[in-house]
Amino acid sequence: MRVFKCGPDFLDPMIHERACGHPVYQLDLWMGGEAHCRDLLYHAAADADLILIEGVMGLFDGEPSSADLAMLLGIPVLAVISASAMAQTFGALANGLASYRADLPFAGVLANHVASASHANLLRSSLPEGMAWYGAIFRQDDENSLPSRHLGLVQAGEIADLNARLERMADALAETATAALPPPVVFVEARSTPAQQASPLRGKTIAIARDSAFSFLYRANIDCLRELGATLVFFSPLADEILPECDAVYLPGGYPELHLDALASNRSMKDALKNHHDAGKPIIAECGGLLYLLDSLTDKHGHKAPMAGLLRGDAVMQNKLTNLGLHSIELPEGVVRGHTFHHSLTTSPLTPFAMTAGKRGKPEAVYRDGRLHASYLHLYFPSNPDATARLFAA
Repeated sequence: MRVFKCGPDFLDPMIHERACGHPVYQLDLWMGGEAHCRDLLYHAAADADLILIEGVMGLFDGEPSSADLAMLLGIPVLAVISASAMAQTFGALANGLASYRADLPFAGVLANHVASASHANLLRSSLPEGMAWYGAIFRQDDENSLPSRHLGLVQAGEIADLNARLERMADALAETATAALPPPVVFVEARSTPAQQASPLRGKTIAIARDSAFSFLYRANIDCLRELGATLVFFSPLADEILPECDAVYLPGGYPELHLDALASNRSMKDALKNHHDAGKPIIAECGGLLYLLDSLTDKHGHKAPMAGLLRGDAVMQNKLTNLGLHSIELPEGVVRGHTFHHSLTTSPLTPFAMTAGKRGKPEAVYRDGRLHASYLHLYFPSNPDATARLFAA
């Protein structure tokens, strides 16, 4: 079995990886392109007899939407509908989803948050004739659900009993009635990029921050850097005192606001990053990585702590979302796509090097100082591997 996540997301795939035991990748027609999505599915189908794709938001939400992906690639849609405090309206919702777009390959419906067996029977009887019923998942208590915080689900590594919760959820799912599986889908290989004739990052070592403060890493980004020839090493700005020997540093997003004192007190790591920067070596920082490089970061409770101080400016966490959307950025290295999603506001006296262009949401500032590149934009490296190589090249 292989699992994918439709659209940009870091937290859901962490849970999926624990549940299925395999790496989880994004399928996004805008960030990665159709050929990239087809390749990911083709290679997954080579050794898996079942592929599950979690949608993004509602079925028809966004451009591109989960429905767009399903229709383009012929992927059957199983609608999971919360049936809490609902009866015949469940059938109306299911019918609306199935018929909203005529060519949607709608497979059937699964009811969630069901109160009882009699409630399940009522829901099933409300479905239009011929619509497949995949069963009912009954209401779960807090111990059988997944906790969340301001950016979404709590990270998998922070849920001590996650495996037990997943087992209980699997047991609940196993008790549902199951309709026949839809017909198999045939995926055809379509190389998203030409085969690499050269490895522009061969011989280069990239140090990637990875711990509970910096964990928003696309699997496809890691693969892309390796395919470009780079050697990857990982380090923790929370726990490590020095940087590994490296030619470039990648500071991805995450939750630095939850670890202010630990990051502030690790002066030796901040000194190591400054020395790396002073040596003219690349640093690519995005979202949480940007916050870490500023002069200070203040959490939503008003607690302020000094950060690395490589970029002039300060950030303050807010109680609500401040920007969200798919964005692209035109750089001297090339155009790279990605997304933005954050709850902080940054003020800086620096003049932005460039501004992102968003399909929705406000443009984001991109800052540069020598070989330091920082912004709120989470870059999706497979959108332009050549530009990515230029960003990280020493």
